Amino acid sequence: DHKITVIGPEIDEIPVGSKISLSYTVNVAGKAMQPDFESVMERKFHSWINCIEGVMHTGQRDMIRVRISKADFEAGFKFKHIGEVLYAKVKSEFEAVVDKCEVIIVVDAEQNKALRAHANEVFNARDARLASMTDESVDTFYTCIMCQAFSPSHVCIVTPERLGLCGAVSWLDAKATQELDPAGPCQPILKEGCQDERLGRYDSMDAAVNKYSQGAVERITLYSLFQDPMTSCGCFECICGVEPCSMGVVITCREHAGMTPLGMSFSEMASMTGGGVQTPGFMGHGKHFISSKKFIAAEGGPGRIVWMPKMLKDQMRERLDATALEMYGVENFTDMVADETVCTEDPEELLNYLSEVGHPVLGMEPFDM
Repeated sequence: DHKITVIGPEIDEIPVGSKISLSYTVNVAGKAMQPDFESVMERKFHSWINCIEGVMHTGQRDMIRVRISKADFEAGFKFKHIGEVLYAKVKSEFEAVVDKCEVIIVVDAEQNKALRAHANEVFNARDARLASMTDESVDTFYTCIMCQAFSPSHVCIVTPERLGLCGAVSWLDAKATQELDPAGPCQPILKEGCQDERLGRYDSMDAAVNKYSQGAVERITLYSLFQDPMTSCGCFECICGVEPCSMGVVITCREHAGMTPLGMSFSEMASMTGGGVQTPGFMGHGKHFISSKKFIAAEGGPGRIVWMPKMLKDQMRERLDATALEMYGVENFTDMVADETVCTEDPEELLNYLSEVGHPVLGMEPFDM
């Protein structure tokens, strides 16, 4: 218990301004500990590390960025102090289920490559548990407001078919969070007062976002990109935006630094989408929402996707192809989606490619904007 290990150089052995590969693994033990609680604790790391003065933590799962200020460095801040914070908060906030805790921090690219691969296996196994669940199969959705430190008016509504924008909070995770911390960031919302099933508009969801955004947001829909879309925080894995020439949507992800056919990069799209605002036509979301049947369902679903970075296509190929085959009868749909090897900023090149491959978006009705 209370063992903090740093494998690799400490921060005072690294030149100021460096970008490094870093991971932290928290091992816990307790008679009441359950695997379902792991993701709850992981999501808390985001809030806890951001509580350290001079330290900024963004992202989730395997796409985390941590910035440490020069003031902290000069004051003697070390990587081991991140471990101390994680240890103290795990033991204090989860004392009912955790008896012992240790933290291992690795500052080595090769070791972290293997750790990242293992972590993604765990994440994929968690996501697979939701495969048989639908929004219609439950009577309760959950809020998630863990990102309000960055976006005070942002409220995620987490459903079986729509995970949190960060990609780290599924419906099962939110349910477990509420069980562990009944007064915490994930609160249950009964599905009541359905106004429009196609849009995913409910009186109870409107009331919840109004309450937890402190009145900043009055109405949302769960399945529309244009009509009161869900707000976006700053930790989203992906952003989608309308491509007007094809009447489709372009998706880019945090890992892709290049341009999109919208003439904007991820950071430029994020600057107009994040911060807890509603931006009709643009929306932050998790990666796995891309292959959900509920992805912009009100506008036609995943068949509207016309461009994604190649790395994202490769990650989502199997799931997206299966969804498109079931919904549209289209095989190998992901191959019909353009990427940066086809075009970057020219919408005409994009449209020519979509026509060449017979993309289903060309047979859909124009957006009702």
